[in-house]
Amino acid sequence: MALRNIISCGLEPIDQVLQPFQDFFRSKTTGGILLIISALAALIWANSPWGAHYIAVWETHFTVGYGEYTLSKPLLLWVNDGLMAIFFFVVGLEIKREFMVGELSTQRQAVLPIFAAIGGMVAPAVIYALINIGGPGTHGWGIPMATDIAFALGILALLGDRIPYQLKIFLTAVAIVDDIGAVLVIAMFYSSGIAMNMLLIAMGLLFIAFIGNRLGIRAPLFYAIVGALLWLAVLKSGVHSTVAGVLMAFTIPGRTTCDSDAFQFNATAILREYSKAAEPGKSVLTNPTMNSTLLAMQHVAVRAQTPLQRLEHTLHPVADYLIMPVFALANAGVVLGGDFAALMASQVALGTLFGLVLGKPLGITVSVWILVKTSGGWPGGMNIRQFVGAGLLAGIGFTMSLFIAALAFSDSPEMLNAAKTAILGASALAGLAGYMVLRSEPLPNGE
Repeated sequence: MALRNIISCGLEPIDQVLQPFQDFFRSKTTGGILLIISALAALIWANSPWGAHYIAVWETHFTVGYGEYTLSKPLLLWVNDGLMAIFFFVVGLEIKREFMVGELSTQRQAVLPIFAAIGGMVAPAVIYALINIGGPGTHGWGIPMATDIAFALGILALLGDRIPYQLKIFLTAVAIVDDIGAVLVIAMFYSSGIAMNMLLIAMGLLFIAFIGNRLGIRAPLFYAIVGALLWLAVLKSGVHSTVAGVLMAFTIPGRTTCDSDAFQFNATAILREYSKAAEPGKSVLTNPTMNSTLLAMQHVAVRAQTPLQRLEHTLHPVADYLIMPVFALANAGVVLGGDFAALMASQVALGTLFGLVLGKPLGITVSVWILVKTSGGWPGGMNIRQFVGAGLLAGIGFTMSLFIAALAFSDSPEMLNAAKTAILGASALAGLAGYMVLRSEPLPNGE
């Protein structure tokens, strides 16, 4: 019997109503669709007669705390510093899983995407820096370095069987390495005014979380409390607060306390007891043995999972369907009035545009080509055109590029507007070009 059939037994009327929505949110393209809708909504709102309200909403201050101990920030910064820390926590969980059991877990698996990702980060940064050399926008060199994996994988999903599974794995691994690079860049180059006392407190909190891991603490509440305090300490230290999310993710336990053999033995024994206790027509509410066996099964099932995978499974929908759309709505509202041609001809816009559309595919493809020539043979039967297409899709910077642009040009609305406009245009161009290149690949059956 299929797992889905097992899970869906005994559907309530509301389940039948919600089924189409659940199917939509399970789709791999849903995150990208919601991002596009949010970005378009932000653009329309910012350029509508109510554009002033768009700015006013995100500049509204929101305060938490009591008495002297308060934290007051504009709503935009609560999104970029607060919600994005949760997003980076999910990214950190993915990175840890990839290093433990995924595509980065062995040297043989990791070498190609790591090499390609480094080329795909260096080339865009160099192109941006060369275009902006000596100009006021030089500090934005990190903008075209990152890849928006939600959009990139969404486009790959649209191509279906035309794209080999290995290419999807490759692009995912490249994006994960990109995320590591982006976190390092943010921590090292887009943080300022380091307060060593708060940094030491943050290190102490990380140590507490690590000790909790080693002692076998698996309760999410423990890591949530330590994580919230760590976020506040990092925020006050001058290092960008999103770094706290990634660091905290690496303290989450990634091991089970009940292996597969033990789980099967215990689950079988529990099911036997449940079968003995079950009475036709009787409710579990009046049968304590049935209730206790169900609780025991729940306990064993939790022990057979890792806190890392449970948290990732729980928070992924929150990141994909709430945090990212809200981030896009808050950051993609570019005012397109004025001299648009002059805006796009600025050094910041040109550096961002060419960095993403040209630098990304160039850096990734050349890196892969060098590695292939030195090791011999294209991996997994893939070819140069597929890697060019993947490199173009990696030029969809969107989320991370907008985020770094907001850090780089927080004191320059003009340059920030130029960077945002170029990011949106470059992401659209890169996505369309990547789709067309990969769409030209023949189907596996020769059609």
